[in-house]
Amino acid sequence: MQLLGVGLFSRNRVSLTLSSKMRNVVRSGVILLLAIALASCPVEGQHDPHFVPGHSTIVHLFEWKWNDIADECERFLGPKGYGGVQLSPVNENIIIRLDDGSRPWWERYQPISYKLDTRSGTEAQFAEMSRRCNAAGVRLYVDIIINHMGATQPVEPAIGTGGSTAIPSDRQFPAVPFGWPDFNAPCDINDWGNPVEIRNCELVGLHDLNQAEPWVRDRAVDFLNHLIELGVAGFRVDAAKHMWPADLEVIFGRLHNLNTAYGFAPGSRAFLAQEVIDMGSHEAVRKYEYTHLGTVTEFMYSHYLGRAFSGGDALRWLYNFGDAWGLLSSRDAFVFVDNHDNQRGHDGILTHKEPKPYKMATAFAAAYPYGQLRVMSSFAFTSFDQGPPADAQGNLLSPIINPDTTCGGGWVCEHRWRQIYSMIHFRNLAWGTPMQHWWDNGNNQIAFARGNVGFVAFNLEPYDMNVILQTGLPAGIYCDVISGSRVGETCTGLQVIVEPNGYASISIRANAEDGVIAIHSEVSVRGMYSH
Repeated sequence: MQLLGVGLFSRNRVSLTLSSKMRNVVRSGVILLLAIALASCPVEGQHDPHFVPGHSTIVHLFEWKWNDIADECERFLGPKGYGGVQLSPVNENIIIRLDDGSRPWWERYQPISYKLDTRSGTEAQFAEMSRRCNAAGVRLYVDIIINHMGATQPVEPAIGTGGSTAIPSDRQFPAVPFGWPDFNAPCDINDWGNPVEIRNCELVGLHDLNQAEPWVRDRAVDFLNHLIELGVAGFRVDAAKHMWPADLEVIFGRLHNLNTAYGFAPGSRAFLAQEVIDMGSHEAVRKYEYTHLGTVTEFMYSHYLGRAFSGGDALRWLYNFGDAWGLLSSRDAFVFVDNHDNQRGHDGILTHKEPKPYKMATAFAAAYPYGQLRVMSSFAFTSFDQGPPADAQGNLLSPIINPDTTCGGGWVCEHRWRQIYSMIHFRNLAWGTPMQHWWDNGNNQIAFARGNVGFVAFNLEPYDMNVILQTGLPAGIYCDVISGSRVGETCTGLQVIVEPNGYASISIRANAEDGVIAIHSEVSVRGMYSH
């Protein structure tokens, strides 16, 4: 079928091209109707991450190998109640060498083909990881790159991680194949107030695919459906801001239902977390334009939490954190304290390099009932470009698991910090319960309960916190899961005594290692929930 354009024969198939004048007409609104007409399935139900019962939260195991992720699903993530893993891009990328011979993390975002062959492993290793992680109750979410292909390289042809070659400067990617008709006309994004430039021009030199082209759409759909066949639960959509929502609606509408062989209910649709960087009303492309497709990254969440737990804003203001602050609705928001981009030199963003406020912010994010939460699991770095731990040949090194269960070998593994995994368990127990009994001192001491299941308190003041507060919990002696854990009928950390009326004396020293106390129904050593 030929619509609004002239058919060109290329690589034994028919592609659709539009004159610049007609393209502007289409982009002004006609394409939305065309997209709806062409979509084979409605784009709905793509806010559900399909966690197994008793699990929540996605961990970004940034740059991990597939075999190591499979091990981590079985030995840690599943048992600790994590809901899923965000994977680094799985398709073949251009191999890039920095001046010192090392390879940067961002080479993964320069595709050369859709073959499943990267530094993280082969397709066979990916499939085995999927089998093992799903069996352990941990879902997989692939970071997909369908906005662009790799940039022009200093030396061409470029070589990929799976052996493919390409000449990016000539828009020739034969392993797909893609050629000139599949890309938007070359241009740079110079005016960030122009949504057409943002979506049709090249982001930092990455050659911009035209998702209105049927051939481009077909390749994206084939790629994503192959991943669905292999058992993934959904996708993090890289650079969604730089693609037209109507084009994405067509692509996502053609995706298969999730594969029931991996425990998904019949008719389940792939979860979507779309990367749209929107820092306020001045933006030309808004996050709200994408919420009908699935969740959207809420970057203002990182900004506000970073500012609060760094002392820039009083914690008291967090009592109504969420859409009352101009953020997306809880259903639409994909939230995080930091991610692999903004942890690299963005002012005001908390990272693992500031452990105390970072753990406090993550504890708040886990305890507070807002958004679909993702936590970061990083590798250590000292410069923006620095890649993950690797040998002299560029092969990724596996994380070392220390005797205390933390990581070594250049891997930070925030998801293995006791304060963080304990709060994910708190989140799982409190799921669906209301926030109540909010208290604050008018500044930087706050506390709240989650139904009659959990209670959490924070002290960011330069003086001790000593208050008597309503916890909402039944009477008993509870172990603080931040400073320790419950072992049998004893606590390895602090204890909190809840009186029959639900009140408890809460004490957090100003110089405490973590600045947080958290208790919940499963850590009562004596009382209604004792075992």
